[in-house]
Amino acid sequence: MKREITLPVIDTPPERIAQGLFQQRPAEIAVSSIPAVNVASVPQRSPLRYPGGKTWLVPHIRHWLAEPCGVLVEPFAGGGIVSLTAVMEGLAERALMVDLDRDVAALWRAALMHGDELAERVLTFDVTRESVTELEQHCPACVVEHGFRTLVLNRTRRGGVLAPGASLTRSGENGNGIASRWYPETLAKRLAAISEHADRLTFCEGDGAAVLEMTAEIEGVRMFVDAPYTAGGKRAGSRLYAHNAVDHRRIFETLAAAGTDFLMTYDCCDEITELVAEHRFHAVTVEMSNGHNTRISELVITRDRLFA
Repeated sequence: MKREITLPVIDTPPERIAQGLFQQRPAEIAVSSIPAVNVASVPQRSPLRYPGGKTWLVPHIRHWLAEPCGVLVEPFAGGGIVSLTAVMEGLAERALMVDLDRDVAALWRAALMHGDELAERVLTFDVTRESVTELEQHCPACVVEHGFRTLVLNRTRRGGVLAPGASLTRSGENGNGIASRWYPETLAKRLAAISEHADRLTFCEGDGAAVLEMTAEIEGVRMFVDAPYTAGGKRAGSRLYAHNAVDHRRIFETLAAAGTDFLMTYDCCDEITELVAEHRFHAVTVEMSNGHNTRISELVITRDRLFA
């Protein structure tokens, strides 16, 4: 049964609402008309195994960008699957990817500016626990070395986590150990595809919330926002990402004030559903399985009702 977010009717003087004496609470949330998909059924375009990656969201992105846009801005890019999909499938003329993590930034700079050299390193690297440990302890001398180090650690650490303290994969898939997620030919092909579209992809290392504020009112821009999941006291974002302090209210207020078209994804928690209702946005839930085969619900939030 599909249910929608609606704002309760409150016969309250405006001044009392302004004083915050009456807090509007959202009703139950509809289930998206587009189900989460098996990630194997959509193109895998990112070289990163990013925790919280959004490959499952690709059908929603295609529906949202059915009318292609001039510029897509992804303020919390991470693995960048939405920007890559939008540009490679002609859903956006250009994309701006932003991330504050210096290791992630190095990967995207290397992929966009030195893709051939990065791919060559991928094809010739012998993945062993010893070689990865040596690489991890080595201080990179250039952006290609840094980007390559990021890629290797991402593909060989448990869950792809790059945050400090993350451990290397032990048994891995089918008992293949540390190399179980290292597919050199596949990664090289993905890097080659990124190089082919590099003239339409721009990366910026910086604060995603600040970039969002600077670009939200630019005509023709559309926003995909996937901030670290730290709202409502959730700890996942703080464990998975080196930079996880995000002012979620600030993001909602920026999008509401700018009037720009956007799509956001968030963990389903009271703090976020209350912000959705407060700003008169629309939200649906999408249920999926996480890496531990646990069923979880994520919110897909838009300005207009698209998926209910």
